[in-house]
Amino acid sequence: MKIKANGIELALEDSGGPGPAVLLVMGLGGQLIHWPAGLVQGLADAGYRVLRFDNRDAGLSTHFTAHGTPRIPWIATQAWLGRRPRVPYTLSDMAADAVGVLDALAVPTAHIVGLSMGAMVAQRVALAAPQRLHSLVSIMGSSGARGLLKPKPAVLRVAASKGKARGDAALAAYYVRFLQAIASPTYQPSDEALHAMFRLTAQRHAPDNAATYRQLAAILADGERAGQLTRIQRPTLVVHGADDPWVPPACGEDTARRIPGAQLAIIPDMGHDLAPVAHPEIVRRVLAVLLPFLQDHDEERA
Repeated sequence: MKIKANGIELALEDSGGPGPAVLLVMGLGGQLIHWPAGLVQGLADAGYRVLRFDNRDAGLSTHFTAHGTPRIPWIATQAWLGRRPRVPYTLSDMAADAVGVLDALAVPTAHIVGLSMGAMVAQRVALAAPQRLHSLVSIMGSSGARGLLKPKPAVLRVAASKGKARGDAALAAYYVRFLQAIASPTYQPSDEALHAMFRLTAQRHAPDNAATYRQLAAILADGERAGQLTRIQRPTLVVHGADDPWVPPACGEDTARRIPGAQLAIIPDMGHDLAPVAHPEIVRRVLAVLLPFLQDHDEERA
């Protein structure tokens, strides 16, 4: 289904049901289909109403094609210098989209669970609209503080090879290599599962480099969030993979330190790999910390 929110169209899937709502916010370039089926089912089986949506510039939601491809090196430099580069939209705009989903469905409050970039958007929701949250869950995210985001060189080399991919087969091979590079070294997704997900993604909406760069520009321009996280007053769980080579565990540790009272869960053997294809053991370990946290704060709200 599609809804109108914050002046744009957002594609949405709603599991329905009378239980507390959990709004899942996807990461950079991701689509709502990239949330692991086991995670979604685990939440639904625990009695939650699971809401998934495509962020702006992703999947079947509105794309901002008229803005073209941002100059990422220039935006990154301006942000590093402490300036406010002009970008097509901000993480605060994306947070307003998330709140707009709740408005469109007449959901007064929800647990907000964000993944990677989605964790940063979820942090923005907690800052802008704390009354709409049961709780905040930041998975594989960062505060945006300077000097934290230092991916491993081997992963950066794989990421840099994307520009050489020409044609559908080469692009599929690139995505498989990249997802394997950031995944758990112990619980790797299979080649078959990764290729199947790439085919499903391409059928629904093919990867869009310019759109991903526009989302990346929003991340880079969000330089003030780290200093604002002390204002978050909602119960918070920070989840991070012990073996994350893309957004290092120090990013999760820093986020948890900045948010008053935040709980930190470092998941053994987990990389940056909860989406789009996750090993069942990684999903099990995340649910093992996520569900008790959500249930504790259901009781508090009641």
